Amino acid sequence: MKARLESGHVMLGQDGLTLYDQSGFGRPLKEGVRLSPVEALYLVYRGRIEVPGFDFDSLLVHFSGDIHVLRSFLVYRDIRERGYVVQTGPQDFRIFRRGEKPGKGESLYMLRVLSERDLIDFAVVRKEVQATINMRKRHVLAVVDDEFELTYYEVKIQKPAPIEDTQNPEPVCGILSSRSVIIPAAPESVYDQAFYGKRFDDDRIVLSTIESVSLMEQGFVTVNHEGRNITAQEYREMIREFDTEMEPKLKVYQNLRSLNYIPKTGYKFGHHFRVYLGRKVHSEMLVQAIEPNTTLPMNIISRSVRMAHSVKKKMLFGCIHAEGIAYVEFARIKL
Repeated sequence: MKARLESGHVMLGQDGLTLYDQSGFGRPLKEGVRLSPVEALYLVYRGRIEVPGFDFDSLLVHFSGDIHVLRSFLVYRDIRERGYVVQTGPQDFRIFRRGEKPGKGESLYMLRVLSERDLIDFAVVRKEVQATINMRKRHVLAVVDDEFELTYYEVKIQKPAPIEDTQNPEPVCGILSSRSVIIPAAPESVYDQAFYGKRFDDDRIVLSTIESVSLMEQGFVTVNHEGRNITAQEYREMIREFDTEMEPKLKVYQNLRSLNYIPKTGYKFGHHFRVYLGRKVHSEMLVQAIEPNTTLPMNIISRSVRMAHSVKKKMLFGCIHAEGIAYVEFARIKL
């Protein structure tokens, strides 16, 4: 089937309608069918159309003014050869359910193509995922690494539901050792029941700095230091000096606690928190606090997802914004 180049696209005559009707290639117009660059490249690659004066290699060079064309072609080819019909837009691609196509079915995924080095702007991701949700689709990232291997991630905005209330701790007085708050005389304490702190010994509980700040601000803990009770703000400023991530961590911690989830340090897993849903033995999520206007390279996110999956947990990023905190989950999937 013969085609012609026209204004950055490839045009087929009326005979191109067969490709559209059978397999969803291109967009039908009055004068024929218009193919996007990746559709044209794929059809030339498979020998289904001819563009006079071009083979696949020269056509690829022709379209290389778009620096993403090779990456997009690799993703397009992979999805097509998995048995899906795929069209461009409204993000990079929309993918139809297997066996369905334009006019005779609906799309299942909205897909964005990235490289492993692309920066992920969490504000942009939240906006795109929400747009996908509003269209009742699933949001997918196709990441092309430096050796042109593909990995697919589904991205969701999770809305954690509150769970059964845990018992609030009783007001207690703690002592300050360096920056750590220790609660003495705490055998069988309600702090154990509410999952605050860690047992130092049979008589004492030591709180993490984030737990201490939060409990002091709620009035559950007072801390005596050098003969006087220090304020929550004084302690907060003391901690901020050596923990530059304290403020975003505290916001996410307090939000999770308001849902009656139990966040504990996620240091062993390389993240801010491991999170328990109630009194379960194992944590179910890893959560990283993300400040407004934060960007992370996709390869960093990939490491986070790999770690979470290896220990059978969900990987969530707690994105702080003007309206509150949005929990964005990244998970590897197989299309």
